[in-house]
Amino acid sequence: MIFLKNSQQLDMMRKSGALLHDVLQRLREAIKPGVSTAALDVYAEQLIRKHKAIPSFLDYHGYPASLCVSINEEVVHGIPSETVLIKEGDVVSVDCGLVLDGWQADSAFTVAVGNVGPQKQKLIDVTEECFFKGVRQACNFNQLGDVGHAIQTHAESNGFGVVRDLTGHGIGRNMHEDPSVPNWGQPGHGIKLRPGMTLAIEPMITLGDYHVNQLADGWTIVTSDGSVCAHYEHTIAVNEQGLPELLTYPGFVLMEET
Repeated sequence: MIFLKNSQQLDMMRKSGALLHDVLQRLREAIKPGVSTAALDVYAEQLIRKHKAIPSFLDYHGYPASLCVSINEEVVHGIPSETVLIKEGDVVSVDCGLVLDGWQADSAFTVAVGNVGPQKQKLIDVTEECFFKGVRQACNFNQLGDVGHAIQTHAESNGFGVVRDLTGHGIGRNMHEDPSVPNWGQPGHGIKLRPGMTLAIEPMITLGDYHVNQLADGWTIVTSDGSVCAHYEHTIAVNEQGLPELLTYPGFVLMEET
């Protein structure tokens, strides 16, 4: 069941999204060689709780941390650890969620630590571009297939793989709501988008093949061929005007493509 949000509920989600945006900006600044992924996790939880919010991920189906920190071939759900230190040349993806006054926000980014080489940097850049290609299609009267098709087309036209086993999702009072939001698809197919729908759109794009495996920890997803992966996500709403609004990127205006 898809839950449409009214204007007051969208306002609440804008507040949770704005807080998460601030948390992730601070985490970006904290990612440096020698920093442990566990230290990032502690910092994130401190920032979230300081504003009377709750980390969404902590204890979600038993997940043991407030952040997912996935490095290089890790796609998503990397568990923070004191023994994992960020190194020069790493490609680091950070995924975080929080609940403020009962409303969820979910967002992720990928950064290069120092010089990672042109191909890995291109992967990071194209993954972010894929998100914006997709979100431009997330407007009233379009369909979910239009969103996924835009993401898939841009990634594959640049020679990259699109992970199939994981998708974006609806979001609201619960972190995962209907519908699933694939990063691939056919235009004109899937659920019609309507004002009040709130979605987490999150391309996961690989330097090589798109197949993935789960590690023995029961959480971490890695590329099957060991290729590097990038991840970029925002919580968005189809707002009252039927236009896509980035709830976790306050103040951002989606301009027309030229």
